[in-house]
Amino acid sequence: MLLKLFKFHGGVKPPTHKTQSVGLPIAPAPLPSKLVVPLHQSIGGTPKPVVQVGERVLKGQLIGEADGWISSAVHAPTSGSVIEIGMHLQPHPSGLDALCVVIEPDGRDEWIAREPLDYRSLPPEQVREHLQRAGVVGLGGAVFPTHGKLTASRTVPMQELVINGAECEPFITCDDLLMRERAGDVIRGVGIFRDLLQPQKVLIGIEDNKPEAIAAMQAAVKAVGEDFAVIAVPTRYPAGGAKQLIRVLTGKEVPASKRSTDLGVQCFNVATAYTAWRAIAHGEPVISRLVTVTGNVDTPRNYEVLIGAPMDEVLALAGPQADTDGIVMGGPMMGFLVPDARVPVVKATNCLIAHSPKLFPAKAPEMPCIRCGSCAQACPHELQPFEMYWHARAKNFGKTQEFHIFDCIECGCCSFVCPSRIPLVQYFRFAKSEIWAREREKKAADTAKDRFEFKQLREEREKAEKAEKLAKAAAAQAARKAAEAAAAEAAGAEPGTSTPSATVDSEIDPKKAAIAAAMARAKTQREAAQPQNTELMTAEQQKEVAAIETRRQVLQTGETPASGSDPDAGPGTSPADAGAPSSPARS
Repeated sequence: MLLKLFKFHGGVKPPTHKTQSVGLPIAPAPLPSKLVVPLHQSIGGTPKPVVQVGERVLKGQLIGEADGWISSAVHAPTSGSVIEIGMHLQPHPSGLDALCVVIEPDGRDEWIAREPLDYRSLPPEQVREHLQRAGVVGLGGAVFPTHGKLTASRTVPMQELVINGAECEPFITCDDLLMRERAGDVIRGVGIFRDLLQPQKVLIGIEDNKPEAIAAMQAAVKAVGEDFAVIAVPTRYPAGGAKQLIRVLTGKEVPASKRSTDLGVQCFNVATAYTAWRAIAHGEPVISRLVTVTGNVDTPRNYEVLIGAPMDEVLALAGPQADTDGIVMGGPMMGFLVPDARVPVVKATNCLIAHSPKLFPAKAPEMPCIRCGSCAQACPHELQPFEMYWHARAKNFGKTQEFHIFDCIECGCCSFVCPSRIPLVQYFRFAKSEIWAREREKKAADTAKDRFEFKQLREEREKAEKAEKLAKAAAAQAARKAAEAAAAEAAGAEPGTSTPSATVDSEIDPKKAAIAAAMARAKTQREAAQPQNTELMTAEQQKEVAAIETRRQVLQTGETPASGSDPDAGPGTSPADAGAPSSPARS
C-alpha cells in the first residue's frame, strides 16, 4: 500500500546499538528468588491490595484491585505465598518507596482457571472492563490504562488507528523481537482494537531499520486476513513518539491541549496489542513482559521477565562485566539510572542497560549557554529549550510555563545536540517537579481554607440555631407565666398571692389545676423556709426581724395580731409601752 509520509520537526540520529541484542530469540527468564510486585504500575489511581500476608496465591490471581476508571489491576506473576505487604524502593528517579506485595515462589507455577472471552458477542463496555481487570496498559513507556483509550470521541469519527512499532530509542529491541516471533498475536490484538474503535484505516508504522519485523508483520496480516497497512517509516529519533508517528503517517498535528481522538486518531504500541490478545483469547492477565538486557554484558538478549523480578537477577542472565557500575532502565535518551540494582521489573520496564564508564563516559563539564538555537532546531515539539532552561535555572517557573514546558516529552534531543553539554532535560524535570509541588501546596492550602470557612459557617449556624432555641424557650416561659396568672385569677386569688389550700374546683381545666397545685407547693416551700444565720444578731436586730415577720403575716393572712403584739412595735412590747390608751376604769 502506497501512502504519503510526512515529516515531523526536529529529531536526531543517535547510534542505535540494536544489533547486539537481536541475534538470539526471546528466552524465558527463570523464576527469581522473590517477586516484589508494586501495586502502582500505571497512570491513575493506586490499586488496593486484595490479599493478606500468609495467603497462598496462584499465577494470574488478582492481588491489586483497580482504584477508579483510570487505574489497572495487578496480578500474581507466579504461584507462591504472600510474605509481606509493605513499602519498597521503586525503579524511579525519585528513589521513593511504594506499596508492594512480596511473593515467595513455590516453584509450581500453578495457574488460575483461565477462560477465553468471546468479545464479539459482548458490548464494548464489558470488553473494556475485562481489559482493565486483566491489567492491560500501554507497554510503550507511558503505561496508560488501555481500556481508557478504547473509547472513540462522540463528536469526531475515528479515522485512523495507528499501531506503533517504530521503537526508535537506541539499545531497545524488545518490540522488534516481538514482531518477528509473535506477529500473528500482535495482528489479532490490533483486530480487537479495530473492532472496538471502528476506524476507517489501520496503519502499522515500523522504522525501516527493522526489515525482518516489517516482513513478519506483513506476512501475519495476510495470514490473518486483515487489510491493515504495514508501513516502513524513516529511522529518526523520536519517530516512536505517539504524536510524531501520527504526524508521519497521517499528517495530523496533535496540539498539546487536545487528545489525538479529537482529531479522529488513536495510537497503541505493538506490545499492548499483544497483551490485549492474550487477555481476551487466553484469559491471561499481564504478569510478564519482554525486556531487552544489553549494554556492558557478555550476551545481550531479550527475555520474557515476570513483573516484580529483581533487576540484578535479570541482568545476571546476560553476564554483566566486572566494570558494570549501575543499571539504566529504558534507553540512553529517556532512561535513568535506577536507585538500587534490586528494584523490581515493572510494566514500564522495556530495557535494562548495564552501565559502565566505558560505555557511557562521563560528560565534560557544563559550559554556559551560547544561545546557538541548536536545541530549538532539534526539538520535535517545536519548543524553545534554551528559554525554558534560563527560566528553570532562575527558578522563574511561571515563565517556563509560558514557554509550554509541559509540552516537553523529555526525549533528550536538546541535550544530545547542545554544544555546551548542558543537561537540559534535567532542568526541565526539576522545573516540572517544583511546579507540581507548588500546585500540591496550593491545593492543600485551598482545601484548608475551605475547611476553615466551612467551620466558621457551621459555628455561625449553630449560634443562630441556639439563639432561636433560646427565643423559643423564653416565649414558652412567658406563655407559662401568663397561664399561671390566668389560673390563679380563675381560682379567685390575686396574681402573686397564695392559696391556703391546693384544692381546685373540679370544674376548672385540669391544666390550670396542675398549675395552681404547683403554685401551692411553691408557697408551702417558701413558708417552710426559716431565716438562716440569725444566732449572732443583736437584740435590736432580732426585734426588727420579728416586727417584719409580724407585718408579713398580717399582709398574707389578713389576721389581727395577737394581744400583746403590735405590727409597729418591737417584739414583746405591751400596748402601754407602745403608747396605746389604757382600758377604761371600772366605775
